[in-house]
Amino acid sequence: MISTSSFTITPPGRIEFGRGALDRLPEAVASVGRSRAFVVTDRGIAAAGILDRVRAVLTGAGLDTGVFAEVEPNPSVATIDEGAARARAFGDAAVVAVGGGSSLDAAKGIALLAVNAGAAAALDLAAEPVGPGLPVVAVPTTAGTGAETNGFGVIEDTGRHCKVYLGHASVAPRVSVLDPDLTVGLPARATAATGVDALVHGIESLTSRGRNPVSEAYAHHAVRLVHHWLPRAVEDGADREARAQLLLGSHLAGLALSISGLGLVHGIAHALTAHTGTPHGVALGAVLDRVLAFNLPASTPEYAQVAVDMGCLGVVEPGAAAAGTVAAVREFTERLGMREPLPDLGVTDEMVPDLVRTALADAVTRNNPRTPTPEELTALLTGLLAEARRG
Repeated sequence: MISTSSFTITPPGRIEFGRGALDRLPEAVASVGRSRAFVVTDRGIAAAGILDRVRAVLTGAGLDTGVFAEVEPNPSVATIDEGAARARAFGDAAVVAVGGGSSLDAAKGIALLAVNAGAAAALDLAAEPVGPGLPVVAVPTTAGTGAETNGFGVIEDTGRHCKVYLGHASVAPRVSVLDPDLTVGLPARATAATGVDALVHGIESLTSRGRNPVSEAYAHHAVRLVHHWLPRAVEDGADREARAQLLLGSHLAGLALSISGLGLVHGIAHALTAHTGTPHGVALGAVLDRVLAFNLPASTPEYAQVAVDMGCLGVVEPGAAAAGTVAAVREFTERLGMREPLPDLGVTDEMVPDLVRTALADAVTRNNPRTPTPEELTALLTGLLAEARRG
């Protein structure tokens, strides 16, 4: 009941949304009290020419600019350590995060570690840093992760074969520059993978233990936008309206998850990525509908509402509507080519025990509406492997 609820919402940073918003980047840097910019990105962004556009805008406004463009698709703690050392050497500056979720996550870790001694592997969310990190300005170039909405990043600890959550409220982006034109060159498969990430953020935010009415409001609209516009963006990557709507949906989903937290879909996907190197969005799509089916007994009313968001308006009875959501999600991911068989991702029967242990140890799994036992999670993964063998 809302009358017995109690919650606190911390407003996110400023949003600059719209085509051409990149031109307002120097103003964003100035607004956080800095006249220098340290850009964190990846080689793909550099090769696509986006880094040159960002540097031209910054240097054209007279800002001294440094660059660290070595972020890999699943950034490791070693990359954070290296980037932080480079940022520390560059000096006091705003960290400008440019790229997808990997670059934005890495930038937050770099901004934090640049002013806090120690290694990234030891500075997780459970550890309070000595001081606040450098201010972060985010420039996302994909529509999916929503990483610009919060102060944490998911980083790979290659030594332990697991994901760690690195960050602090001080490195939550103070300004997010959301320019849909920066997402236009993203290939169809990457568009689909990041879009599925946004869809999962919305759905898991509606069922997680940490949800509240504010996160639900963000999440419902995010699901509606992503479900409607993602296929159009995949089909025609130059569709400016689809790109803009999808970027907005991704941001709303990020706002939702920053309040509610996530669940088992992400717990398993993090394990898959850590053990097989599978891209995050692909890992999510591979297990999404099976996890929704697992959660169904604990989330029937919520999934019935998701059915409405996804346009399944012909079903009225909640149980049937909720089951319809699971079927609709399966069809949606298959249509986008994002429901890949686990063996195609390199998963074997021998990996299952390690995947189960890693997923159960992930903090997001504890936020799932239904807590899986090791036996249940083993059955879920072996069921997916068996399904793939049956063809």
